[in-house]
Amino acid sequence: MYKEKKVTQWAQPTLLALLLSLLLSACASNVTPPTRYVLLNDNQPHAPGSPKAELSIDTVRLAHYLDVEGIVMQLDDIEMREAREHQWAEGLNRQLARNLRDDLAVLLKEVQVVQGSTGSDDALTLQLDVDEFHGRYDGYAVASGQWQLRDAQNKLLHLDRFQARAALENDGYPALVRALSQSWKNVADDIASTLTQKGYLPQ
Repeated sequence: MYKEKKVTQWAQPTLLALLLSLLLSACASNVTPPTRYVLLNDNQPHAPGSPKAELSIDTVRLAHYLDVEGIVMQLDDIEMREAREHQWAEGLNRQLARNLRDDLAVLLKEVQVVQGSTGSDDALTLQLDVDEFHGRYDGYAVASGQWQLRDAQNKLLHLDRFQARAALENDGYPALVRALSQSWKNVADDIASTLTQKGYLPQ
């Protein structure tokens, strides 16, 4: 009789814990995982056989509110919201740096464009601070910030702002990601144009 009572006392909290665990598992299984996105990158750049210059893309620095997993939308003139169910598949700063590298490699055909330090004595370095990279309530995807060009001794050669936007062709996050990709491509076009026009790099 004593043994039977002891087993029952032990079994009650264990059974309760097991039921609670099963209930939580069932709830968790009904949660829809977030949809994840990557920026479009359809470039297939080729390294120049005999490059006339080298350009290194430094780490892209994001404004704090952009350094998150969710895609950011601006709802009005002051309110920003990070999406919970629509997220970047990879860190946004890495995607921006990679796309910029590939876009510039296509635009600057005689320049060796790489990410990170090249180790070359005469390599130039491009640094970017991104202030805006989000969807906007007026139907545009915007990108803005500042870029710097520095020589191998870290001397500032050029400082400039960038600002680009692209209209969303449809509603929804896929259209937003495509528009953001286009706005970033526009930034690369403007940077490449400035670098060649100012004579820092060959075209």
